[in-house]
Amino acid sequence: MLTNYLKIAWRNLLKQRGLTFINIFGLALGLACCLLIMLYVADELSYDRFHTKANRIYRIGIDVKFTGVDTKMAAAADPLGPTLKQDYPQVEQFTRLHPRGAWQVKRAGTVSSIREQNVLFADSTVFDVFTLPLVAGDPKRALTQANTLVISETAARRHFGNADPMGKTLTLDNRLTFTVTGVMRDLPQNSHFKADFLATMLNDEYTWGQWLANNHYTYIVLKEGRDGVPTDPTTFAKNLDAVVDKYVGPQLMGAMGISLAKFREAGNRFRYTMTPVTDIHLHSKHINELSPGGDIQYVYIFSAVALFILLIACINFMNLATARSAKRAREVGVRKVLGSERGQLMGQFMSESVLTTVLAMALALLLVGLSLPLLNDLAAKQIQFGQLATPRWLAVLVCFPIGVGVLAGVYPAFFLSGFRPIQVLKGGLTNPVRGRLQGSNFNLRSGLVVFQFMMSVLLIIGTLVVYRQITYIQTKNLGFRRDQVLIINDTYVLDKSIDAFRQEVLRLPGVVSGSVSGFLPTPSNRSNTVFFPEGQVDQNKSVSMQNWAIDYDYAKTMGMQLVAGRDFSRSFGSDSSGIVLNETAAKFFGGVKNVLGKRVMRFDDPVQKNFRAYTVIGVIKNFHYESLREQIGAVSLVLSPNNTATSFRLQEADIPQLLRQIEAKWKKMAPGQPFTYDFMDDSFAQTFRAEERVGTLALVFAVLAILIACLGLFGLAAFTAEQRTKEIGVRKVLGASVTSLVSLLAKDFLRLVLIAILVASPLAWWAMTRWLADFAYRINLEWWVFVLAGLLAVGIALLTVSFQSIKAALMNPVKSLRSE
Repeated sequence: MLTNYLKIAWRNLLKQRGLTFINIFGLALGLACCLLIMLYVADELSYDRFHTKANRIYRIGIDVKFTGVDTKMAAAADPLGPTLKQDYPQVEQFTRLHPRGAWQVKRAGTVSSIREQNVLFADSTVFDVFTLPLVAGDPKRALTQANTLVISETAARRHFGNADPMGKTLTLDNRLTFTVTGVMRDLPQNSHFKADFLATMLNDEYTWGQWLANNHYTYIVLKEGRDGVPTDPTTFAKNLDAVVDKYVGPQLMGAMGISLAKFREAGNRFRYTMTPVTDIHLHSKHINELSPGGDIQYVYIFSAVALFILLIACINFMNLATARSAKRAREVGVRKVLGSERGQLMGQFMSESVLTTVLAMALALLLVGLSLPLLNDLAAKQIQFGQLATPRWLAVLVCFPIGVGVLAGVYPAFFLSGFRPIQVLKGGLTNPVRGRLQGSNFNLRSGLVVFQFMMSVLLIIGTLVVYRQITYIQTKNLGFRRDQVLIINDTYVLDKSIDAFRQEVLRLPGVVSGSVSGFLPTPSNRSNTVFFPEGQVDQNKSVSMQNWAIDYDYAKTMGMQLVAGRDFSRSFGSDSSGIVLNETAAKFFGGVKNVLGKRVMRFDDPVQKNFRAYTVIGVIKNFHYESLREQIGAVSLVLSPNNTATSFRLQEADIPQLLRQIEAKWKKMAPGQPFTYDFMDDSFAQTFRAEERVGTLALVFAVLAILIACLGLFGLAAFTAEQRTKEIGVRKVLGASVTSLVSLLAKDFLRLVLIAILVASPLAWWAMTRWLADFAYRINLEWWVFVLAGLLAVGIALLTVSFQSIKAALMNPVKSLRSE
């Protein structure tokens, strides 16, 4: 019986090749989009799940509210990990990671260095917490001694080629020499931190024991109970308040002379947080993450888009299948007269549906294979087509076409198998496309078309809003000029020659100014410090702000504007004790007009209670130094050496030639050191790379969703025109114009599209308002966005329907009426 069903199904598919193509291609496109999005979502959800103890690993961060500023940091105090392991038996193990920026690394006996960014100091217990398999070395002893280092396989090839790196030495920044004691497999792409070098924490140059300094990323593993159930993290988290009271409180008292009770009474807050390692990538809202994270909101959005596209494709199938009922009505009538039962007829129609979806799935897999490189490029992923060969994905690939075939074919099967043979054979099914028989089919099919275009309009509006927000970010006045600024990295290797290098570059034509500082408005160094009015160590008068070490030419090079006072000048010898505040910081000390000349101070050493005082000499206009999701915080600028980077403002010139000249001077003054640079506008763009990728992906999937919807509309329009061929012929004989006939055929569809626009607009407004709420600086939702989306939807639908309508209107009426 099944073989017979499939033979008949295959014949019916071949009988109407045009509609079969629309059905299969539309479903294949929908399935391919759905699979691609599912692969993307699965990759996002897979972060850090490769660790054997993933369900028991937690990162301890801090949640602080001080001087009215809320801050959640991913790092914590250096003594926290050892203390938790010592004081609480529920903690099986701990480890800490401490990033120290980029390092210049070279092999012993060589002159040239290689710039390495993924360098972390780590406790020897890192291999007990995380699953980091070693291909060489013993994980139990690899980092237990000073001057030891574990490197990745990629780093080993980069520095040693095919030679065995074990026991060989690497020098970091020409001052720290390490012996390679292990080689680990490269970390998977779906890890929340990247590491090519793990250096022993024993060599981390740090002032240890500071409970008020939070620079170490601390992870703990909770023990399993006797029944194999991990320790409840919610219950354990309650112990962290006691840690704050016991260890943080005394240092707070020593530094500021206030107790935790008084600290909290003033509305301040200090507490530790626990984040499951598998939640870090998508759920963390902490600052200073080890690497840029994702956003669970986008996972939800793309999951909804995948569902929408799949539903659009299924609706196409259902609409076209029921629309073809006139062609199949007499077949159903004859089969019923000859004794076929409704179940057999349903089996026949369902087999056609499943066969169609199986063929569509085969084509979809081909499309996925062809499109995956593009998706990886757009989303910065490394998804492999081979991932579909896993048992879980194979089960999806088998069940998916069957499930979709049943879902898409169940209504047509019920509808077609329910025809009454007497009515059908007497011609009772007069116009199944418009559903005039019993009046119910029209309502359902119309609702499905409305639903299709409602989702398409939602995607159009969402894409327009995302692109407008991205454009706003790219063109907004940030308070500094990011164009034509060259940032040369790691200039600390020049040591005492750094100013000579700056002067040499300034002599080149096309170089306007230069500044030596690693503190930049784009992602770079950050240093949060608490300031007080001079002589008043009072938490109610304290201000938590960024404190950046700069030089005399910083503001000029960055293109920042003074709103009061003056900038640092070599003409004033007292400027070494001067400070420049931004407008936000000035408000805390009396406002822009009153802050000049005031004295502020900060701790030089909180333990010894040593202070350093400054005189406010100027106020600069607020500038953005974090994502536009955040409000502009307080910033202070002081004259102090920081040589991690040097920036140059360039004129419109031959940039490639200028770069070659600067590189030549670098090689002369820093032989063997790599010359690496960035442009400030590129660094700024990286801050919003995630939004750009989402916008691009949204555009691609919106276009595909509209294309799929139009395929279905095209097929329905073709059937409408076919069913009304004789009506059109009669109207033409009676004098109807082509325009009136096109309007007659198109108006029903356009009415449905207009209803879809009315339904989609408030839903889109609600969804995009919530998305924009994450940005402190954002566009307004303008009315014209919704009008434009509606006009696009109407225009696309009109173009789709008009082709078939014009074709039918131009048909010779003699041919259509010949059989009458």
